[in-house]
Amino acid sequence: MKRIFAYVLLTLFMAACASDDKYSWDEDFADKTATDTIRIGLAYNGATVLVTGDDYGFVNVEGADVTVHSGTNKFLQLTLSGSTADGSLLIYSWRKLGIVLDNVTIVNPDGPAINNQCGKAFYVTLADGTTNTLTDGEAYSNALDANGDTIDQKATLFSEGQVYFDGTGSLTVNGKAKNGIASDDYVVINGGTITVKVESTGSNGIKVNDGFTIIDGILNVSVAADGARGIRSEARTTISGGQTTIITSGGCVVETIDGVEDASSAAGIKSDSLFTMTAGTLTITSSGDGGKGINCADSVKFSGGTLEAITTGTNDKGKPKAVKSDVAIILSGGSFTAKCEYSWACDNGYEADEDESNASIASKMVTILGEAQYKLLKKKEMIVKF
Repeated sequence: MKRIFAYVLLTLFMAACASDDKYSWDEDFADKTATDTIRIGLAYNGATVLVTGDDYGFVNVEGADVTVHSGTNKFLQLTLSGSTADGSLLIYSWRKLGIVLDNVTIVNPDGPAINNQCGKAFYVTLADGTTNTLTDGEAYSNALDANGDTIDQKATLFSEGQVYFDGTGSLTVNGKAKNGIASDDYVVINGGTITVKVESTGSNGIKVNDGFTIIDGILNVSVAADGARGIRSEARTTISGGQTTIITSGGCVVETIDGVEDASSAAGIKSDSLFTMTAGTLTITSSGDGGKGINCADSVKFSGGTLEAITTGTNDKGKPKAVKSDVAIILSGGSFTAKCEYSWACDNGYEADEDESNASIASKMVTILGEAQYKLLKKKEMIVKF
């Protein structure tokens, strides 16, 4: 009876995972390869930019600051190359568009390096064999559009719409003031080597409103600010492939509200909705006080791949956890490792002092579907391999 029950749970879980993947890369990617495309080249050269292919007069250049206004139904593709220590790219478009990063380095001392104000899909292709770098400034100046309204500036690379990364080149994003990469929609990574480094004066590595997915590629994220998250998703988080490494080193941010202290800790991944992992590798290290590996407001569902979450931070102000869920932690495949130096390795919100109540493999802390080998070292270490 127990085996039948476990099988039913596993079947339901896998069906739920299949329906959770709302991001259809192939359907959205079709527009990117359409033949009806306007192609414009932007070659940064110090304090100037050479523009080619702008037959419609979409591009305006002031020094090395480029503004693009696309008023066409055709797909717009911008190819960026060259280098500037004081430049930027600001984009307005009616419909989906893409940029190709072709050995480009952009530093903007007073704002985002790339700011896409289009709410449609934004395709970022890392050209084969290229090395690309984007860096923001330590403080952002106030930016206004043509109507005098304030322009959102939330990251070194910011987009109002969803962002799709692909290609086989590399991209390094340096964040000094805010997030490294941010979208008011969702982010999907399907290739390339992406490194996001955010200093202690900045914020999160990747910040999204409507979800984060990695399908393929290499993603390395390091954040140093107190309370910062490597990936901050206000919706679902899906790991279905690729190689992801996240390092956080910041401590807690403590606020006092009505005389009560509230501590917000750094985390490798902070997800406000379902976290699922089906393939790939995910390695998280968090060293600050109260730091967490995965901090999820919904269920953590792990059915494949390799996860290693290690937290070494103290519990002076915050409560460190390797994997924390407010609902459930469900394991059904792959290799799962959670280690915490000063607290429970895993936590689903059931806080009691007895180790046997809170770190037991098959009790309130973790549910296992299927056959697995596991190692449990009191409450600090949990290793499960299927």
